[in-house]
Amino acid sequence: MQTIQRIKTFDNSTHGIVELVTVLVAVTDNTARVLTVTDGRELPSGALSPIHHSLQAGVRDWVHKQTAQPMGYVEQLYTFVDTHRQNQDGLPVLYVSYLGLVNEAQDLAADAIWCDWYQYFPWEDTRCTTWQARIEYILQALKHWADNAPSRVQSNKRHQRIQIVWGTGTYTWMDDMVLLRYEMLYEAGLITESPTLLQGFDIGQTGIYMNKNHRRVLATALARLRAKIKYRPVIFELMPEQFTLLALQKSIETLTGCTLHKQNFRRQIFHQALIEPCSKDTVGMRGRPAQLYRFKDNVLLERSLSSTRLPVSK
Repeated sequence: MQTIQRIKTFDNSTHGIVELVTVLVAVTDNTARVLTVTDGRELPSGALSPIHHSLQAGVRDWVHKQTAQPMGYVEQLYTFVDTHRQNQDGLPVLYVSYLGLVNEAQDLAADAIWCDWYQYFPWEDTRCTTWQARIEYILQALKHWADNAPSRVQSNKRHQRIQIVWGTGTYTWMDDMVLLRYEMLYEAGLITESPTLLQGFDIGQTGIYMNKNHRRVLATALARLRAKIKYRPVIFELMPEQFTLLALQKSIETLTGCTLHKQNFRRQIFHQALIEPCSKDTVGMRGRPAQLYRFKDNVLLERSLSSTRLPVSK
């Protein structure tokens, strides 16, 4: 395999120096989805304006204008420097990103589209039947990249990074290493955004391209959310008012990309005392009816999951 040098271009159409970028996440029909614009190629974003009295006000303003999606829970994510874009004064553009957890609105702006986030990160869904084959293909290319490092020392470091980040050898796959895996693929020339592409590698194996470095922002949000689920019950922001334990488990599975052990998951949920049954309401279905639950009113004040790992099914 050989690398192909790509020509970097700079976008000088940006007049400001700070842009606000929002990652809005929803779980719909057991699918983790992200709200996009520009045919799925960008996240809702816009320049910080003097009319915005705060960053969060600016975020809400741009999201409303571009998507018409109401916003609920929102938190600041990260600040990025995009050296590939410059404003009219030649300064790099800063991205101040936010993560929002919402329920999908029925009526969206014409340019707004909800997309399955695994179309951008197909290697992150370990539940997929083609996941193992995809990972083996990616690892083969990464090993080629490591073998062709400028020195033996660098080659050894790359091989060790691959084991840690991708959970090979004596290491275990960690679902919240999304950003580290994305950045390694970028460095190795295995995603479309990379400045150099590895010739002969099927770039379709590593997902759909996004403009303006937005896929890196999305990878950061996915890593944050996966990590946060383990120590704060933020999942309640994405659930309906009443739900079954199976629906709760499936929602967490679609966010983490991992299959959970059913009995251990339920034992952990009950141990944390974050939910309570909805009187005697049940969902009608074949066999034994399923009990409906809801999160307690003071769920955010309850004891967190204390950084324990989710009970992944082997």
